[in-house]
Amino acid sequence: MLVSAATSIRFPNIGIELNNIASSIKVFGFEIAFYGIVIALGMAMGYLVAEWQAKRTGQNKDLYLDFALYAIILSVIGARLYYVVFAWDEFKNNPLEIFNIRNGGLAIYGGVIAAVLTAFIYSKIKKISFSLLADTGVLGLITGQMIGRWGNFFNREAFGKYTDGLFAMQVDIRDVSSDYTSSVSYITEKYADKPAALKSILEIRDNSVLIDGATYIQVHPTFLYESVWNLCLLIILIIYSKHKKFHGEVFLMYLTGYGLGRFWIEGLRTDQLFLWGSPFAVSQLLSALLFVISGCIIVIKRKSLKKTRKSM
Repeated sequence: MLVSAATSIRFPNIGIELNNIASSIKVFGFEIAFYGIVIALGMAMGYLVAEWQAKRTGQNKDLYLDFALYAIILSVIGARLYYVVFAWDEFKNNPLEIFNIRNGGLAIYGGVIAAVLTAFIYSKIKKISFSLLADTGVLGLITGQMIGRWGNFFNREAFGKYTDGLFAMQVDIRDVSSDYTSSVSYITEKYADKPAALKSILEIRDNSVLIDGATYIQVHPTFLYESVWNLCLLIILIIYSKHKKFHGEVFLMYLTGYGLGRFWIEGLRTDQLFLWGSPFAVSQLLSALLFVISGCIIVIKRKSLKKTRKSM
């Protein structure tokens, strides 16, 4: 039984209207958020993809089950800590809310960082190649990201600026943050040090539309963009993994490709996490660094291998 207010999500320029989309369901008296269900599904599918890749490349797939058990738990913790650190104003007056992740608040980069650290430690304990572990596990990671982004769909979050483009999405204003219902003076004060974010929020508010008595905002579905980007990147990495030049290259390609896509997508979002006291979006800066650093490492490593082959 659906328990949350079920409202519509519309894509007017492609003629799609999804009615009665709730954010949670009640099962045997317990309320379960679709956000959590989608995240769990992403984790399960991510493990299956990593296990398949391990078998495909002649590795011991049981190592990846053990690794997944640690990585999943620590990645969730890492994703939450990353979000809390850069959104501390939301929690400073009620620290217990840190433990409530039912309504979102997981930052994927925190999960990625935790997963990489877990892989490094795990590889040392098991005396296996970290680079090979990373190449295999990263296919599961991006699968989980691709699916997990749809949790944002049910939560009506992680959307972008106003748009009237082909994939413009309309969301009931009652389902989004108070930034779109609070007074203009409050919003102006709240985002006084983030002029770009303020401009985007005010533009969305100014372009809201009334449909069947309900007010809708119209925005970029950035969660959809990222999910599709991740799907394309996953396909490329799976195909290339059989032709990689060195262990670790697939992982570095993921960092390069995801960094590039996330840099663009993050620039469209209105709910960015910012470096403390600055107008700079932390995930956008991190994306740029990953793209540049990982791309350079790939180039340097390939040149080194080429020179080595020539000298043999």
